[in-house]
Amino acid sequence: MTGASTLDCLYPEVEPYESGMLMAGDGQRLYWEQSGNPEGKPVVFLHGGPGAGTSAWHRRFFDPDKYRIVLFDQRGCGRSTPHASDPDADLRFNTTWHLVADIELLRRNLGIERWQVFGGSWGSALALAYAQTHQDAVTELVLRGIFTLRRHELEWFYEGGASAIFPDRWEEFITPIPVLERSRMIEAYHRRLSDPDPAVHVPAAVAWSRWEASALTLRPDPELVAGMTEPAAATAFARIENHFFLHDGWLRDQQLIEDAASLRGIPAVIVQGRYDVCTPIMTAWDLHRSWPEAELVVIDDAGHSASEPGIAAALVEATDRFAA
Repeated sequence: MTGASTLDCLYPEVEPYESGMLMAGDGQRLYWEQSGNPEGKPVVFLHGGPGAGTSAWHRRFFDPDKYRIVLFDQRGCGRSTPHASDPDADLRFNTTWHLVADIELLRRNLGIERWQVFGGSWGSALALAYAQTHQDAVTELVLRGIFTLRRHELEWFYEGGASAIFPDRWEEFITPIPVLERSRMIEAYHRRLSDPDPAVHVPAAVAWSRWEASALTLRPDPELVAGMTEPAAATAFARIENHFFLHDGWLRDQQLIEDAASLRGIPAVIVQGRYDVCTPIMTAWDLHRSWPEAELVVIDDAGHSASEPGIAAALVEATDRFAA
């Protein structure tokens, strides 16, 4: 996280009034919590990564007097178990469609008829997949830093495209990988991240996570990088991300863009940083062209992170508007 002044536009901190563990099947136990107004407008927050987990500041995008705020940690990360940092972690039951089913199971278990869906980065992809599958359960969508796991999106950030902007950080990212394996970085990292030996997978996970953390914000944020490279969190984050990217998110290429037309009856706001290197604006633009009814808000002095002032303010403006 960046300094407190960055988050001045957000609502004050609020504590959960209820939390628990959802038994999702496949041996998965998902942490969930509710905060704000128990009688308020329901909203579910979908975190990024995949594998990043939720944080207390994520509640602050919503007016706690008006919203019933639901956060949960997706399979394998945050406070959910089993954790993907375990040496023998099994990710076979961690896919986009398992997570879509988990969201719907959580909605039903909480007795919520319909809810707003809020997601950024990977959370935007998951929000789109969920809404396209369960349109009748969604009142509005608030999306940020659009990512849809198209092959050219993955190649841009993980196979060398973004090195044109961050050559120094890219050099650090490729260092753990032998020269002859560098033409397929996602696959090369997968071999190391899936190795049960911590001496192999932990350094690889830290390098993977540092590369992403270093590019999230328009200006360097050492505190964010330090948090994302803590070994256990970095291992879960890198393993889950790499697992999803190796399989293209179990989506056909262009699926979330092409199927966006099915969402035309759902009010939506898309917030995108102009200088987002992780998920470049091209994807938000393609989504908006496929779904012109969704309002596109471009923040001209921002990168990817929801903690950047312009992005945070635009997200709060959207949730305030939909609170009614």
